[in-house]
Amino acid sequence: MSITNSHEFFIQWHLTERCNLRCAHCYQTGGKSAELSLAEIRSVAEEVAETLDVWSETYGISFSPSVSVTGGEPFLRPDLPEILETIRNKGFDLYLLSNGTLIDEARAGMLSRLSVNGVQISMEGPAVVHDAIRGKGSFSASVVGIRHLIDAGLRVTINATLSDLNSGHLRDLVEIALSLRVQRLGFSRLVPSGRGLGLIDRMVEREKVRKIYDEIFSLRPAGLEIVTGDPVASQMSCPADEDAGNVATGGCAAGLSGLTFLPDGTIVPCRRLFVPIGNVRNDRIREVWASSPVLAALRDRTRYKGRCGDCRRWAVCRGCRAIAYAYSSAKGKPDFLSEDPQCFIGGRG
Repeated sequence: MSITNSHEFFIQWHLTERCNLRCAHCYQTGGKSAELSLAEIRSVAEEVAETLDVWSETYGISFSPSVSVTGGEPFLRPDLPEILETIRNKGFDLYLLSNGTLIDEARAGMLSRLSVNGVQISMEGPAVVHDAIRGKGSFSASVVGIRHLIDAGLRVTINATLSDLNSGHLRDLVEIALSLRVQRLGFSRLVPSGRGLGLIDRMVEREKVRKIYDEIFSLRPAGLEIVTGDPVASQMSCPADEDAGNVATGGCAAGLSGLTFLPDGTIVPCRRLFVPIGNVRNDRIREVWASSPVLAALRDRTRYKGRCGDCRRWAVCRGCRAIAYAYSSAKGKPDFLSEDPQCFIGGRG
């Protein structure tokens, strides 16, 4: 069968819940879990690769698969080099998400030798802001880690989680990124779950989100790419009156272009949407993808509520399902199909 189109498919792989920091806005709880062994990780990586091969042959779709390895803090797994090598050897593009505080010269060199495609380091603003969110001394430790990564020739993204705690420091973040010579600066919104539930009142208000993204996109610093995976932000330049249809083709990745594996093997639609749909220890990935009622609902326009359910741009946005679920759960009515509470675009009015 000839291959006529291509499709991104990514796995966000949480190796551990353990972390050396206790960030105020973390969407995880930091609880203990029975982590997958190296042998189990090898088996799952092979299954994912085989699944994509079968899909490619059956449906004539070429894939550009990637795995983003994270935690907790992934460097707390002593077998991290072996895990990364296993995933790389299965043909996946390989990325690492870390707080950066444990990255020394040797670890940066290891990532470079394994041809890791990119490393994302979390940074929330200047030192006083970052340390207030992530802990005293964490800013300087992360800066040291970033410098080791840059010196090792790795592609680095600094990523900030937007809330009222740091939304006034966008230009500071740009200056930090430029001074550290990183290639990209990214932004995502606070998800009020896990420890982050305590910051639900510090979520950025809807109209302020628009202003923040207007400011972010107006910044065009030479040598620095500014990015966001936020589906709402991606719609700001789309025609307001154009209906994108009933088949999801972009925006929120949940149910569309990837899966997340938790440390104990639990499968969820997104790294921040904790709605279990299976476990890699017991379930075949291709069967979960094809038959999960949760994934089916995420792909069905008629199931969405509020502004998202009535939005012309549903097919290319769908709001952030993780924020919708966390916010509705905090309000006592958990629903991963509820409207994105910070969307300033949705609806037909």
